[in-house]
Amino acid sequence: MAKAAKTHATRNDVPSNAKQVSIGVLQACLVDTIDLYNATRQAHWNVKGPHFGELHKLFEEFYNALQESTDDLAERIVQLGGTANGVTQTLAAGTRLPPYPTDIYAGMDHVAQLADRYAMVGKALREGIDQTDEAGDADTADLLTEQSRAADKMLWMIEAHLPQDKAP
Repeated sequence: MAKAAKTHATRNDVPSNAKQVSIGVLQACLVDTIDLYNATRQAHWNVKGPHFGELHKLFEEFYNALQESTDDLAERIVQLGGTANGVTQTLAAGTRLPPYPTDIYAGMDHVAQLADRYAMVGKALREGIDQTDEAGDADTADLLTEQSRAADKMLWMIEAHLPQDKAP
């Protein structure tokens, strides 16, 4: 059984058990999203090849959107009385994403690596929607739904760069 998150007093009337579920789900999604943000920046900085300009700009757009997403996730944790944790040690220990390779440069290699990770984050967000909705926290489920739609759109835009035979 998962250890209950330490919470701070708040007048937010989401039931205590729902807060616990939501804080756990949100923290896991926060860690994954920060990791995805960092992977997207890694790709942005190091992409090379014939699609450089387009991908460099696309990756920058995506990591800026992810920065806003992480802020929304972290703020929801705090609204529920939790403590958002985005320090490096927590990220390294808690991410559910595989390590991003630091020895790739070709644009399509970055696209393929990022597509896998955007799909994983989208799936985790959808699982979180179900968990927080079932726990009785409709507002967190709504936030995760919004984030899921955004992740799916970014995934679509990334996958559009891949040859059709490369999609699962």
